[in-house]
Amino acid sequence: MNDEKVNISQVLVYAGAFIAFLIGSGFATGQEIMQYFVAYGFLGILGALMVFVLFLYVGVSFISAGYNNKFPKRSDIFAYYCGKAIGTFYDYFSIVFIFMSFIVMIGGAGAAVNQQYGMPVYIGGVGMAILVAITVIFGLSKIVDVIGKIGPVIAIMAIALGLAGIILNPRGLGEANEIIPSLNLLKASRNWIFAAGSYVGFCMLWLATFISSIGAEAKNKKDAVIGIVFGALGFSSAVIIVALGFMANIGELAGSMVPTLILAGKIHPTLAVLFSVTVVAGIYTTAVPLLWTVVARVAEEKTTRFRIVTIALTFIGTFIGLEIPFDKLVNIIYVINGYVGIFLLALMIIKDVRSNRSSNKESKE
Repeated sequence: MNDEKVNISQVLVYAGAFIAFLIGSGFATGQEIMQYFVAYGFLGILGALMVFVLFLYVGVSFISAGYNNKFPKRSDIFAYYCGKAIGTFYDYFSIVFIFMSFIVMIGGAGAAVNQQYGMPVYIGGVGMAILVAITVIFGLSKIVDVIGKIGPVIAIMAIALGLAGIILNPRGLGEANEIIPSLNLLKASRNWIFAAGSYVGFCMLWLATFISSIGAEAKNKKDAVIGIVFGALGFSSAVIIVALGFMANIGELAGSMVPTLILAGKIHPTLAVLFSVTVVAGIYTTAVPLLWTVVARVAEEKTTRFRIVTIALTFIGTFIGLEIPFDKLVNIIYVINGYVGIFLLALMIIKDVRSNRSSNKESKE
């Protein structure tokens, strides 16, 4: 890997794909940021730093495993880390969870359009569902190209929004720790450490097959690994800055379904309209690979079966996603599944430690 030349454009595509996959409805609307980080005050910022370190490890491990092993089936990534029995459980469990996450994306799109434009929730949800289904039918290579370009743009806009929120009310940041406990904000867990672990846990169940598939198709391992490093850094930076922007204005954002749009509107009404487009784009960049991952598990790309399954699952996910309030979808689906993901993280660490020991032994001999 050390002799490979770095292709900057490919690094940016990999970084962008990593960021875009994580910037879904939860992040783009601000619900994830509120429940997993802001609700714990400044301890939540420590949680975000913990998330960065774990994402760095998880992302590099997944993409390296995919590149090195070229798994015949995308789901083989779980057997690689967990063994056949537990790997089979994670294989099926992750597919169910990924589909549930797609449902969250639809709910987020509906909530964003409803809050910003006053339209019925189903307008945003159905519109997003149709766009996602059409994109999924194009296949993984097209998906990576599209979301890899959109992801960094969304991250930059989110960072700008967070910075503007801090500048708008710097005094609020100093008072946040006193105000937050009295607001009864919806929390992901009882403490910030478990919340951070749960956050990485549910994201891992998204990332495993998608990132390892990207690694398997990568022409240059160094490009892929460096891309993931920058992706983890970019996403975590956005989380921290947006969280601080929310904390500075927490009194006005508490209880909102889409706090990013409230903050954007406070800065300027035109910015709220612009950021609503960004929110929808963020949901799109995550919903597409989520739905693709589920469909690709049961049907071969570019076949009639693939198209039929895509349409059927889109219809089912849209129906459910529009029936349950968005903030509840985030809190129930992500939090519960996050703890299952933490167990996968432990198994990954054990596998990688054992592999490194074996490699060191062989090199010494």
